[in-house]
Amino acid sequence: MRRVVVTGMAGITSLGSDWATIAGHFANQRSGIRRMDEWDRFSELNTRLAGPVDDFKVPSHWTRKQLRSMGRVSRLAVAAAEQALADAGLLDDPIIRDGRMGVACGSSTGSTDEIKAFGNMLLNSVADGLNANSYVRMMPHTTAANISIFFGLTGRLIPTSSACTSGSQGIGYAYEAIKFGRLPMMLAGGAEELCPTEAMVFDALYATSLKNDTPQLSPRPYDNGRDGLVIGEGGGMLVLEELEHALARGARIHAEIVGFGSNADGQHTTRPEQRTMRRAMELALEDAALAPQAIGYVNGHGTATEQGDIAETLATSSLFGPHMPISSQKSFLGHTLGACGALESWFSIEMMNRDLYAHTLNLDEIDPRCGELDYLRGEFRSMSNQYVMNNNFAFGGVNTSLIFRRWP
Repeated sequence: MRRVVVTGMAGITSLGSDWATIAGHFANQRSGIRRMDEWDRFSELNTRLAGPVDDFKVPSHWTRKQLRSMGRVSRLAVAAAEQALADAGLLDDPIIRDGRMGVACGSSTGSTDEIKAFGNMLLNSVADGLNANSYVRMMPHTTAANISIFFGLTGRLIPTSSACTSGSQGIGYAYEAIKFGRLPMMLAGGAEELCPTEAMVFDALYATSLKNDTPQLSPRPYDNGRDGLVIGEGGGMLVLEELEHALARGARIHAEIVGFGSNADGQHTTRPEQRTMRRAMELALEDAALAPQAIGYVNGHGTATEQGDIAETLATSSLFGPHMPISSQKSFLGHTLGACGALESWFSIEMMNRDLYAHTLNLDEIDPRCGELDYLRGEFRSMSNQYVMNNNFAFGGVNTSLIFRRWP
């Protein structure tokens, strides 16, 4: 069994693309949520809230040839991957292109402009806007494929299109690929582009926030006054590396991945199951050979949906007890779907290394139906931890749990 470390990290969010900027907004209680006036044309869509990345620009050195196969979701993923490789000191290193590095990455769906164009063909019998790259921009594995092609990576490619666990499954499966000796390096994470169709998915389930005129007050994970989730967008990527490989090249190590657990509810596509959520966490602990008491903080999935918040926190409390600190960064960024597992893993490592943990925004009154836990509220909390856990749960009953160890 190989040990797996994180040597590069990066992300793109509605609050910035570096930890110092993002943490500053967290500390100043600033949310990335705004009212989407451009959604007013969708009369049957009730929510108008989202967390868009309004300042994202394609890097000037990217070529037209490179861009033509990438929709927005792939551009976010590739940009985050480029920054992560730079952070790891590997961006211009030929060793990433000799088969030693692979990709594990996903999103909820491909770019929806292309889906719209194919839909127009079916509805109106015209192929306007379709070309040789349309499917590549739309396909479920567009993020992983485009990262591989952009950087010339010829190791294994693992697509993880599993909605809200796309990013965390990407990290988990990349960790396992290295742990079991298949290759020494992986780019791992996820991305999502903002689309009103994704808001409509949750709107149809009566699960979106309707605080349209007070975007700063939503979402409200774990709060008794929550009224639903808010969709966001972004991309997050980690560079994972086999420990001896990283040490041999003198890499800076951010953290070690010591545990991964993933399972399925096997019950219902949209109703979460407390029992299997807990089991995913237990699987991660077993993989890490740790007792629950070793974990110092849980980064919760915290979507601000009633069923999700309650099931997740009851599962967490039943395993760790009432004194486990927990918070959710979705309160600041909204639910970034395929990106959230990667972004929240990045945040977890940054917080662990700085002994400073972000609270849950808008958590004024804890829902009494939620599990008894130590909810971080109001401001950052100073804590020193050796191990932290990041949990994510997705439609289809997909559950993931990752455990990171402080380095050294």
